[in-house]
Amino acid sequence: MKTINIAIDGPAGAGKSTIAKMVSKELGYIYVDTGALYRTIALYITENDIADEDIEASLEKADVSLKFIDGAQRVFLGDRDVSDLIRTPEISMAASRTSAIPAVRAYLFETQQKIARENSVIMDGRDIGTVVLPNADVKIFLTASAEERANRRYKELSEKPDCPTYQEILDDIIKRDYQDMHRETAPLKQAEDAVLVDTTELNLEESAAAIVKIINEKIG
Repeated sequence: MKTINIAIDGPAGAGKSTIAKMVSKELGYIYVDTGALYRTIALYITENDIADEDIEASLEKADVSLKFIDGAQRVFLGDRDVSDLIRTPEISMAASRTSAIPAVRAYLFETQQKIARENSVIMDGRDIGTVVLPNADVKIFLTASAEERANRRYKELSEKPDCPTYQEILDDIIKRDYQDMHRETAPLKQAEDAVLVDTTELNLEESAAAIVKIINEKIG
């Protein structure tokens, strides 16, 4: 049975993970959040206070894995489920930096491709359509204005007592966009054959519906 691979790329805060989950549920594909893998490496490096020059040698001890529990992806560091620990602003910024390290990308590259070879997947990240799955059946580049992405993130965090200000979130998004687009290894960019989907004026349901329509039109 032929597997179907859908690649969704885009900048931080574009809603890739949430929308990809909705689309995968609608189509019955496995959702793979590659950003979670990079965040887990960033958590591992941060928790163990590993210097940049020691990262490559330490990766074989990281033991990062994805497990699908009741249809949902959970990410593990050794035997520990770190799915919630990797979602802090600190780890987000650390992940942007560590994801630019060639050794880290090489370490996680085969994990991602193996999942895609064995399953019909919707995989999101920064370089899925350009590097990880260059032959994906459908490629989407999902984006929204930096201001709208910051607004969504602020609403998401506003209930927490240590919520950063809107301006702090916007500054972080602009900084991360620059880092992701200007890194030497696999910079964030739209694949030539990717369909651009701008969700600035769309809600989650409308965004997911737009992507499902594109996929259905592409693969039937």
